Amino acid sequence: MFKQITEDNWLLYAQKHYDNPTFETEKEFWDDIKRFKYLKRLFRKYELTGKLKIRLVVNHIIVLQNVFGTDAAITLLLYKNDIKYWPMLKSVFQYLNYLFPKELIALTEDEFIKRELERL
Repeated sequence: MFKQITEDNWLLYAQKHYDNPTFETEKEFWDDIKRFKYLKRLFRKYELTGKLKIRLVVNHIIVLQNVFGTDAAITLLLYKNDIKYWPMLKSVFQYLNYLFPKELIALTEDEFIKRELERL
């Protein structure tokens, strides 16, 4: 059904993979969708200031993985974030063991984020 994620089908892909057992209202879905924007904002702030709320980043990614599943969450996160933020994402994905050994192999991890994650 989804050969490629585009701006036109991104939301449909998210809806198809959304699985929240405690889902009661549509607002919960939209609150989870907002997490993609929050993460992008956190990465942009890190890029500008060098400061990152690493626990908040990890928290958002874990919640997204819980409601979308690992593969869909990674796909949605990579699509919604600029390529320049992918090393940051990869560092967190590696920390959470969300990637297979050969996935995203061409990307280097963000060393600062990697060190911060090791300290958790």
